[in-house]
Amino acid sequence: MKTEDRKAAVAAYKLRKAVPGIYVVACATTGQQWAGSAPDLGTIWNRLSFTLRQGANTHRSLQSAWRDHGAESFSFEVVERVDLETLPYVLDRFLRDRLAHWCKTLQVEPI
Repeated sequence: MKTEDRKAAVAAYKLRKAVPGIYVVACATTGQQWAGSAPDLGTIWNRLSFTLRQGANTHRSLQSAWRDHGAESFSFEVVERVDLETLPYVLDRFLRDRLAHWCKTLQVEPI
């Protein structure tokens, strides 16, 4: 990668906006699902799958299912995106409330 290309990529990364929201991780083999909230949906799957591959995820049932069925059995889906401009000062509370709503609606375990 050329220096100019690298600088452009770094600048573009710094300018991107984080999109908070709610996501669902599902195991196709067992049908189990887990829901979570994230301040940046664009990076959460990378972080979550890394901890699962390392065996370091703190959610025991998710880690156990990952170990038993492998990465190919799992899918990641965004179920709700939140407009950050309207809620910057109450984002944590709002995400917590929306996560509770989706866990109840989909009858899934929270992460």
